[in-house]
Amino acid sequence: MPAKMNALQQGFIRCHDCGYLVKKINQQSFCPRCDSQLHERRPHSLQRSTALLLSSFFLYIPANIFPIMTVNQFGTGDAHTIAGGIVELIDSGMIPIGLLVFVASILVPTSKLIGISLLLLSVHFRWQINARRWTMMYRVIAFVGRWSMLDIFMISILVDLVNFSGVQIIAGPAAIAFAAVVILTMFAAENFDPRLLWDK
Repeated sequence: MPAKMNALQQGFIRCHDCGYLVKKINQQSFCPRCDSQLHERRPHSLQRSTALLLSSFFLYIPANIFPIMTVNQFGTGDAHTIAGGIVELIDSGMIPIGLLVFVASILVPTSKLIGISLLLLSVHFRWQINARRWTMMYRVIAFVGRWSMLDIFMISILVDLVNFSGVQIIAGPAAIAFAAVVILTMFAAENFDPRLLWDK
């Protein structure tokens, strides 16, 4: 049974901006639909995604070690890390908000970091993988990236809600590191070219 050929091997290039499939004729370099420059594979995709991912890993450490918020009540304040803030929310009876913060702050970022790492490693070491499933994994990571700022929005909403009760919440240094992790992982996923998964 002959091996299946990908679009590039059949002489087609997919526009990365609009998705139009273009027949490769005489080194055609621009998409006839949106006029974007065509690339067989996005230039330096692996290097850019790897650099952004490594930066995310380095920032993920201070994002979890340093306090993300300080809760002031009656003039005294307690600083909380992400994990400490989740425990504090659950102890205060706000279990749904605590679970939401857990998913948005720990589960989703960790899953994204691991998922993008696996994608990059599979391309770099040319693992024998099911490209269709790994492409689906990439699409899930890219989709989840749209909701990655949910935790920052949750802290903002929590600040406003709690301030009405006389308790003051101040964002800590980990909030900046965490926001940077979210943005860098979004860029890492955006710069990764999933077509590389089909090259063997």
